[in-house]
Amino acid sequence: MSTFLIGYDLDKPGQHYARLEAEIKSLGGWWHNLDSTWLVVSGLSYTQVRDRLRDALDANDKLLVIDVSGDSAAWSGFSEAAGQWIKSNL
Repeated sequence: MSTFLIGYDLDKPGQHYARLEAEIKSLGGWWHNLDSTWLVVSGLSYTQVRDRLRDALDANDKLLVIDVSGDSAAWSGFSEAAGQWIKSNL
Protein backbone atom coordinates (compact mmCIF):
# COMPACT_ATOMS: atom_id res chain seq x y z
CA MET A 1 0.00 0.00 0.00
CA SER A 2 1.19 3.50 -0.82
CA THR A 3 0.02 6.95 0.19
CA PHE A 4 -0.56 9.42 -2.62
CA LEU A 5 -0.97 13.15 -2.60
CA ILE A 6 -3.61 14.08 -5.17
CA GLY A 7 -4.10 17.67 -6.27
CA TYR A 8 -6.32 19.00 -8.98
CA ASP A 9 -7.52 22.16 -10.67
CA LEU A 10 -10.87 21.87 -12.40
CA ASP A 11 -11.10 24.69 -14.91
CA LYS A 12 -14.45 26.12 -15.96
CA PRO A 13 -16.79 25.31 -17.61
CA GLY A 14 -18.22 21.92 -16.67
CA GLN A 15 -16.55 21.19 -13.35
CA HIS A 16 -17.29 17.68 -12.10
CA TYR A 17 -16.23 17.84 -8.45
CA ALA A 18 -18.73 15.24 -7.23
CA ARG A 19 -17.68 12.66 -9.82
CA LEU A 20 -13.95 13.20 -9.19
CA GLU A 21 -14.33 13.18 -5.41
CA ALA A 22 -16.35 9.95 -5.53
CA GLU A 23 -13.62 8.38 -7.66
CA ILE A 24 -10.91 9.53 -5.22
CA LYS A 25 -12.82 8.13 -2.24
CA SER A 26 -13.19 4.79 -4.01
CA LEU A 27 -9.39 4.36 -4.15
CA GLY A 28 -9.04 3.53 -0.43
CA GLY A 29 -8.58 5.34 2.86
CA TRP A 30 -8.51 9.09 2.36
CA TRP A 31 -7.85 12.41 4.11
CA HIS A 32 -9.27 15.66 2.77
CA ASN A 33 -8.71 18.87 4.74
CA LEU A 34 -7.62 21.18 1.90
CA ASP A 35 -9.83 22.31 -0.98
CA SER A 36 -8.27 20.48 -3.92
CA THR A 37 -5.71 18.31 -2.12
CA TRP A 38 -6.20 14.76 -0.89
CA LEU A 39 -4.08 12.05 0.69
CA VAL A 40 -5.17 8.55 -0.33
CA VAL A 41 -3.91 5.11 0.71
CA SER A 42 -4.18 2.63 -2.15
CA GLY A 43 -2.69 -0.57 -3.53
CA LEU A 44 -2.58 0.99 -7.00
CA SER A 45 0.50 2.60 -8.56
CA TYR A 46 0.65 6.37 -9.08
CA THR A 47 0.08 5.92 -12.81
CA GLN A 48 -2.93 3.68 -12.16
CA VAL A 49 -4.37 6.31 -9.81
CA ARG A 50 -3.82 9.00 -12.45
CA ASP A 51 -5.42 6.90 -15.17
CA ARG A 52 -8.43 6.06 -13.03
CA LEU A 53 -9.04 9.68 -12.03
CA ARG A 54 -8.41 11.05 -15.52
CA ASP A 55 -11.74 9.59 -16.64
CA ALA A 56 -13.50 12.02 -14.27
CA LEU A 57 -11.73 15.10 -15.71
CA ASP A 58 -12.46 17.43 -18.59
CA ALA A 59 -9.78 18.12 -21.22
CA ASN A 60 -8.91 21.48 -19.61
CA ASP A 61 -8.50 20.13 -16.03
CA LYS A 62 -5.18 19.48 -14.27
CA LEU A 63 -4.29 16.53 -12.02
CA LEU A 64 -1.19 15.75 -9.94
CA VAL A 65 -0.54 12.38 -8.25
CA ILE A 66 2.61 11.95 -6.12
CA ASP A 67 3.63 8.92 -4.07
CA VAL A 68 4.38 10.36 -0.62
CA SER A 69 4.85 7.09 1.25
CA GLY A 70 7.41 7.58 3.98
CA ASP A 71 7.70 9.50 7.20
CA SER A 72 8.67 12.94 5.89
CA ALA A 73 5.89 15.46 6.38
CA ALA A 74 5.20 18.67 8.27
CA TRP A 75 1.92 20.51 8.74
CA SER A 76 0.24 23.26 10.70
CA GLY A 77 -3.29 24.27 11.55
CA PHE A 78 -4.98 20.88 11.36
CA SER A 79 -6.88 19.12 14.14
CA GLU A 80 -5.18 16.46 16.24
CA ALA A 81 -7.23 13.79 14.44
CA ALA A 82 -6.11 15.08 11.05
CA GLY A 83 -2.46 15.09 12.14
CA GLN A 84 -2.80 11.57 13.52
CA TRP A 85 -4.25 10.34 10.20
CA ILE A 86 -1.19 11.74 8.40
CA LYS A 87 1.24 10.16 10.88
CA SER A 88 -0.50 6.80 10.65
CA ASN A 89 -0.71 6.68 6.85
CA LEU A 90 2.63 8.04 5.62
